[in-house]
Amino acid sequence: QVQLVESGGGSVQAGGSLRLSCVASGRTDSRHCMGWIRQAPGKEREGVAAIDNNGNTRYADSVKGRFTISKDNAKSTLYLEMNSLKPEDTAMYYCATDWACRTVPEVKALLEFDYWGQGTQVTVSS
Repeated sequence: QVQLVESGGGSVQAGGSLRLSCVASGRTDSRHCMGWIRQAPGKEREGVAAIDNNGNTRYADSVKGRFTISKDNAKSTLYLEMNSLKPEDTAMYYCATDWACRTVPEVKALLEFDYWGQGTQVTVSS
């Protein structure tokens, strides 16, 4: 089993920045892909960003150029740096990982990942 704990969410004004963190524990393996998913109120879950152990990344079109995903294997921590935030970025953000994933997936595939955290809320006001 893998445990994922997100932190770093909060309330910011449009144009602001936040950095989310996700600490992994348990049967973790740096070779596994990781990613971030979000769900806004009344909307379906959306894959946001993904990364593999070689540092290859993929992003949803809606966040390209504004969000950056990275990870620190020594700390078993995944990050999401979010800049130029917009009200439409308001959502619960979850990190996820999957033992079967070795190559960075399309972000929509993140929705099928096996292990998810409990989420951290991001609220962007206009």
